[in-house]
Amino acid sequence: MALNAPAEIKMINNIAAHFGYLRAEHAATAVADHIKRFWDPRMKQRLLLLVASDTTDLDPVAVTAASLLR
Repeated sequence: MALNAPAEIKMINNIAAHFGYLRAEHAATAVADHIKRFWDPRMKQRLLLLVASDTTDLDPVAVTAASLLR
């Protein structure tokens, strides 16, 4: 992950790492559920815009989680 990655990217990657003990599909669901429950809608919208433009800095679990948010 780039040091200058946006906060939303850093946060979703950290959440994905937190659920790293789960199988990938379960981890992605847990990450998406966390975002739905705790993130401000503006943060979620910004995340989706960032993911739509570039997934280079995203953990694969985070990419899957973002797709579940759409």
